Amino acid sequence: MTNTAQNTANTTNDQNGLTLVLNGTGKTGRRVAERLTGRGVPVRIGSRSAETPFDWTDASTWPAVLAGVRAVYVAYAPDLAVPGAPEAITAFCEAAVGAGVERLVLLSGRGEKEAEVCEDIVRAAGADWTIVRASWFFQNFTETDFAGYVAAGHLALPVGEVPEPFVDADDIADVAVAALTEDGHAGRLYEVTGPRALTFAEAMGEISELTGREVGFSTLEAADFTAALEAEGMPAEEVAFLAYLFTTLFDGRNERPADGVRQALGREPRDFRDFVREAAASGAWPAPNPSA
Repeated sequence: MTNTAQNTANTTNDQNGLTLVLNGTGKTGRRVAERLTGRGVPVRIGSRSAETPFDWTDASTWPAVLAGVRAVYVAYAPDLAVPGAPEAITAFCEAAVGAGVERLVLLSGRGEKEAEVCEDIVRAAGADWTIVRASWFFQNFTETDFAGYVAAGHLALPVGEVPEPFVDADDIADVAVAALTEDGHAGRLYEVTGPRALTFAEAMGEISELTGREVGFSTLEAADFTAALEAEGMPAEEVAFLAYLFTTLFDGRNERPADGVRQALGREPRDFRDFVREAAASGAWPAPNPSA
């Protein structure tokens, strides 16, 4: 029996138990919520705009959101590497376990020492836990972050020829849902990546090849990168985080693909080329200009 079939057969989620999906309108949270709903699992969205609002910076919003919850998908915004994240994760885990939560599934960042501190906090919280440690998302090129630059035909970042095994947010969601609803995932750390590593220049090259629209890439100095983001009006804390991300994490530490998707689901992760084809077909990027 495959891992997927075995896990499905051993599903133990109480269909009357509520699952809280934090950052439930984000890239992974939205996908996790959709999949849980499709399985008939009752879901509560954790966000500031939800019917029962949740705010990471306001602990007074937590008790109502946690009421009746059995399992939580913990996606911290903006990122576990930012200052204050360990304190927030500690306080939330204490509140969650105190409210009767039995299972915590944490979305973590690959190669982030600060995120590993938060992983340890979740491990010690007193509930069943699973860590989903992810690489850079495919969807950063289509949904937010740098989608506009890709659509405009050129992406410039303070990154050189360092490969990254980009991962599909749909694969992350599938792993998270398995951990939230099935036996066999408690106490596991899954490093989830795509099947192969690409530099940003190579990724833009594959988008160009498969869409017929040229998308270039160039390396910026870190100071020029932050200055450009500031000129666009990006908040200072976001600029600082992105500067940290590109000047610290893209040093080769994450270049090797990992097999977390296969470990959790019994299948291989989606390839970037398949993602690009589907994204292009859905209109994620402008069609080629015939007169160009």
